[in-house]
Amino acid sequence: MTNSAPAAPSAFDKARNGLWTSLQKHLETVYAAEKDFRAATSFTTSFPFSAAQTEPQQLADYQQQRLYLRDLYIDETNQLDSLVKAVRTKNYQEDEKKLLLLMILGYIDIAASIFDLLETHRPSKLDKDEELEETTAKFERVKNFVRLNIKGISGLLPKL
Repeated sequence: MTNSAPAAPSAFDKARNGLWTSLQKHLETVYAAEKDFRAATSFTTSFPFSAAQTEPQQLADYQQQRLYLRDLYIDETNQLDSLVKAVRTKNYQEDEKKLLLLMILGYIDIAASIFDLLETHRPSKLDKDEELEETTAKFERVKNFVRLNIKGISGLLPKL
């Protein structure tokens, strides 16, 4: 009877487990921000809403939660951009990279549905926010890049 120790996890296994743990923590933060943002918009069911017809305290609460969700969106987008670049540059097998990217894409899809609230749950008049516009464009680029890398260039070519 040989007593063999379990194999040490590979670098990829460590990365996958670390990514999973990280994404769960990020989801908790995003879900909490969504809950608070929705609570701050509970004064209406009609969007976009009229800020002039909103109580000052409700409007202040809304603006505070909107700013928090907006800043979280910017931070998450920058982190996702860096994370995707890191996955693409690691020396993992292509299938391993695709698995990590699929995990990231799942997070992106969930986060997108929450960050979309910044566009849908808003007052009828909203000042132009160039940083938010740039972040939205960057988020879409990151999402499209991840999808492209999962599908692969060969998946885009017609089948002969």
